[in-house]
Amino acid sequence: MKTSPIRLIKYLSFYLLLLFPFCSLGQTAQEYFDSGFKKSGNKDYSGAIQDFNKAIEINPNDTNAYLFRGKAKGNLEDYQGAIQDFNKAIDLNPNEPKAYYDLGVAKSNLKDYQGAIQDCNKAIEINPKYSEAYGSRGYAKGSLKDYQGAIQDYNKTIELNPNDTNAYLQRAYAKGNLKDYQGAIQDCNKAIEINPKYSKAYYVRGVVKESLKDYKGAIQDCNKVIEINPNEPKAYYVRGYTKGSLEDYRGAVQDYNTAIEINPKYSEAYSSRGYSKAKLKDYQGAIQDFNKAIEINPKYSEAYFYRGITKSILGNKEGACLDWSKAGELGDERAYEKIKNYCNN
Repeated sequence: MKTSPIRLIKYLSFYLLLLFPFCSLGQTAQEYFDSGFKKSGNKDYSGAIQDFNKAIEINPNDTNAYLFRGKAKGNLEDYQGAIQDFNKAIDLNPNEPKAYYDLGVAKSNLKDYQGAIQDCNKAIEINPKYSEAYGSRGYAKGSLKDYQGAIQDYNKTIELNPNDTNAYLQRAYAKGNLKDYQGAIQDCNKAIEINPKYSKAYYVRGVVKESLKDYKGAIQDCNKVIEINPNEPKAYYVRGYTKGSLEDYRGAVQDYNTAIEINPKYSEAYSSRGYSKAKLKDYQGAIQDFNKAIEINPKYSEAYFYRGITKSILGNKEGACLDWSKAGELGDERAYEKIKNYCNN
């Protein structure tokens, strides 16, 4: 028996009426992904993760949803969660170089540098022109003190992307660790030439200049960092350290004060301020600063060493010798000379 056209139209109308509310209210996996992508761009990483969760719930085989959820987790420092997502993306698409690259970055953040190198190797194997993968591998090698290997990777990054300021900066860091200070300065100069507002390049150049005893140049670079970013505590610290090298201990203390005000957990700033206070014969103030540095970082050998010196000046032989013993235990070889010459007499 044939259905009449009129009855068929009524049937279809009824069917579409039932279906319409669900189609209009429900979002597709792509719509959730797009929303999550937008939220990530606005740094709403928690909101982005919720959207990517929805996208994956609807489409469990969406490689990009896992990739971008992993990135969002990484931005929230949930590196283990990020690694799980990147591994899932690799399971779905073993030939996606970005997944290996992102996995390597997450492992570097967990200080698994060998694992990071392996993942970057895989990303480069799939895409030999993946400049970021060479840069990330260089960072992992530098963290393992393979500075020559790091430089080779940064060379490749720069060959593929001559305007990558971070590659010049990281190469400068590696060269500085090899005491190629002029080479490090040249790389910082290049990064600044590309981006005159790149505060990190001025900072690294300032550190290198201080090592070369170009104190005026170091202070000028720190001033530039502060001009660009007044809330960068490391710039005040290096400027203070440089002033100390020029025996301007009062100026150094002022800079350390600012660094500590910005970052109250800056152990190096407390220790260096303690050193400057001791030079100004404010020994009690110096000991307070060394105490604070050690409270923040109980394995800070230099703070124990200089607290020991300060205690010895104040006639506290027992306290000085205990501090030097601890400094020596933590690897400061100077401490044993102090013990030999002062504590055993």
